[in-house]
Amino acid sequence: TGLERHEGEPSLGVDIISLNGKWQLMNSNSSVSVSAEVPGCVHTTLQRQGFISDPYYRFNDLAYRWISLDNWTYTTSFSVPSHVRGKGKAVLVFEGVDTVSTISLNGLTIGKTDNMFRRYDFDVTGLLKDEENVLQVWIMSAVTYASQRSHAHTEYRVPPDCPPPVQKGECHVNFIRKAQSSFSWDWGPSFPTLGIWKGVRLEVFNTSRVLSYTTSPKYDSKHSSWTVEVELFFDVFVASKGLVHLSIPLLQSEAEFQLSLTPGQSKNVSLWWPFGHGEQFLYYLTIDVSLEGGETFNVAFRTVELVQEPIPSSPGLSFYFRINGKPIFLKGSNWIPVHAFQDQVTTDMITILLRSAQKANMNALRVWGGGVYEQDIFYSLCDMYGIMIWQDFMFACALYPTEKDFIQTVREEVTQQVRRLKSHPSVVIWSGNNENEAAIATDWFNIPVTVRPLYVKDYVHLYVENIRDIVLQEDSTRPFLVSSPTNGVESEKEGWVAKDPYDPHYGDTHYYSYYKDCWDWTAFPHTRFASEYGFQSWPSLSTLSKVSVSSDWDFSSNFSAHRQHHEDGNQQMLKQAELHYILPNSTDPLQKYRDTIYITQVMQAQCVKIQTEFYRRSRSDIVEGKGHTMGTLYWQLNDIWQGPSWSSVEFGGKWKMLHYWATDFYAPILSAGVEDKGDLLIYGVSDKVVILYSCSQVKLHSWSSFNAVCSLESNVTTIKAGGSTLVFQHSISALLTQCGNCTRRSCIVTFHLSSPEGQMISPHNHIFLSSPRYAEGLQKPNITFTVKDTGIVQNFFVTLHCSFPAVYVWLDVDNIPGHFDVNGFLMLSKKSTVIFGAWRPTTAEEITSNLHITSLRDVY
Repeated sequence: TGLERHEGEPSLGVDIISLNGKWQLMNSNSSVSVSAEVPGCVHTTLQRQGFISDPYYRFNDLAYRWISLDNWTYTTSFSVPSHVRGKGKAVLVFEGVDTVSTISLNGLTIGKTDNMFRRYDFDVTGLLKDEENVLQVWIMSAVTYASQRSHAHTEYRVPPDCPPPVQKGECHVNFIRKAQSSFSWDWGPSFPTLGIWKGVRLEVFNTSRVLSYTTSPKYDSKHSSWTVEVELFFDVFVASKGLVHLSIPLLQSEAEFQLSLTPGQSKNVSLWWPFGHGEQFLYYLTIDVSLEGGETFNVAFRTVELVQEPIPSSPGLSFYFRINGKPIFLKGSNWIPVHAFQDQVTTDMITILLRSAQKANMNALRVWGGGVYEQDIFYSLCDMYGIMIWQDFMFACALYPTEKDFIQTVREEVTQQVRRLKSHPSVVIWSGNNENEAAIATDWFNIPVTVRPLYVKDYVHLYVENIRDIVLQEDSTRPFLVSSPTNGVESEKEGWVAKDPYDPHYGDTHYYSYYKDCWDWTAFPHTRFASEYGFQSWPSLSTLSKVSVSSDWDFSSNFSAHRQHHEDGNQQMLKQAELHYILPNSTDPLQKYRDTIYITQVMQAQCVKIQTEFYRRSRSDIVEGKGHTMGTLYWQLNDIWQGPSWSSVEFGGKWKMLHYWATDFYAPILSAGVEDKGDLLIYGVSDKVVILYSCSQVKLHSWSSFNAVCSLESNVTTIKAGGSTLVFQHSISALLTQCGNCTRRSCIVTFHLSSPEGQMISPHNHIFLSSPRYAEGLQKPNITFTVKDTGIVQNFFVTLHCSFPAVYVWLDVDNIPGHFDVNGFLMLSKKSTVIFGAWRPTTAEEITSNLHITSLRDVY
């Protein structure tokens, strides 16, 4: 922080010399010596220098394992202008080192690092030379370090030792403060990276420098007024007086040296709202510390509460978020690292993913605790897009050591991250870890009952007495949860590890079930908040072909097995799909492979849709004492590489069928249909703050013709504001009898909500009355298409013609980046037009030659 000074300027304030750029990189026996970019990592450097090929290609994760097992040294040299060297204090700042390093300047060790999530400042006053200064960073293999730390921990084991063999990963990742998924996960490769992954600079000054700023808007409900609390953290060398000038021009509010700033009385503050609930107002706050030059920050006004209170006729407690006093249903997904090599993550990649989330009507993402605390631009974009962030601390699916030095480095990590992120209105909750309460409670690691108290004690020490303690001290403006899933305040009552953290009466739940029929909604937990659930699918051939060869394109190939890091994952997908669909049986192997990818995406989209609609319509329900669901975050939004996973967006940004469907099942007003005890029920679910009047339009269509067999319209009903309302109920057998020419197998029901004036207010939806595998009259639709320019830049009309109704109609343009306005849809008319929006210049010809269209009846 502080402004960069140029040479020859008066040397007030802080001089900053950036040490980013070209360094030298060498392995332990000097057999590899190359020029390297900082920020960067060893793998990226070796690939850019042509020393290795793409680490994501085929089986390279195994072939390049040696890189992570070696130790590496980064070296650079720099000179310092004399007017700078004459200053009182010099500090080397490392924003992020991955992970275990020893750093020396001119041959003298100046410090060590052991935590990739921390910034390190090393005092080098008096160590700078007149001419060339040599800076060296020796990085130890993270795999070796983790193993050594684990073996040194002899008193008792800290499980798990190693990941399951199917993940092809490294062991003891819980002993190192590094992205836990970098040693492998069930959706990603093992690349235990080494490098200087964030910036390096020298700061030289006479009196003091600003380390960081934070802003915390606080609302006083008694006086209906806001206070912006600004904290400045200094590194002071010589006691000095200064003036701090704060101003928020839009509120005509300023203060000098008064670190509590009250906006002018006459001004009404515009609030920051999540996407879909209002504007995202961001004010500029300028902080000017005398002699330093000004810094401008965004400041936003919003309150957040996590409400856990008794609910009438339901044992347990509620669990929902109130933003600016309004209950908000969280709709979104879980975010994992964008790339195994963090230096390769670009602003573009993050923007495409966040815009895709917002386009799917999401208002929330959970930054999952096995990856990294995201970069600043991620949170700034979420502030702009109105995407609320559930921020985990980086601990996942493991128990952790609690030695003094481990706790100390974690305390520093947590303090720095809270100070870095707390000024962002998008961050609405902190959570201590992913699934570690559940791991102890449901005994993932076979811990004998007699020693369990020891592990509970360690758990409480790390997450409650240290992490929670720091967070509450540093940030009083947001809720803190110790784990996810958890029973919240009930877990606290039970000594922080509840008997059953998955109890749907309290807190949040994670729920996965791959072999049960996902169409059976009665099996899902009637939870207060669904923070993880999902199904796997394979990404498209255009994504996979970048890292594979044609002999890999078979579901039973070595490549297909190698890329699948979840036990039985490939079988689970086909078994789940087979419950409702005839599996692809083309005699052309490539066509069969494409079709198999397609059927996994159909299965995934349909399963997650059924589950999400169940949670959304449970918003107002209490069934057998359970319900009032107020959030759905499916697992997972994005991918770390090209492989099978639970994601809705492929590596590279291409949307799977699930993501297209999310735009509908997360629509602000949803009509959701379900079969219950022989009745067809249709619910209207609304996120709006006003009550709506609507009628449901219900039609039965036969698979063998384009005309609706019959249609019904309900009376005008009132849909609760911010709630779920039953708008239509009818016996299915009576419906079929009434219609005449329909059976469960020969017809499908479509429906939507419309206003009393006949305007459509919810997306089209449909419900199958039997599995499509038993559909009668479903013919090959013989879809043909034409593409033409819309006249709007990079937008194209794709007009489809078909000879029979078609289901799960899927358009895939291979490698042309962009997305359709609808995809994976039900086509009940002879002609249908969709729009393709490209993310780069393209032509109708290019789209025509790359477009593949598949429907369910085409795969068998």
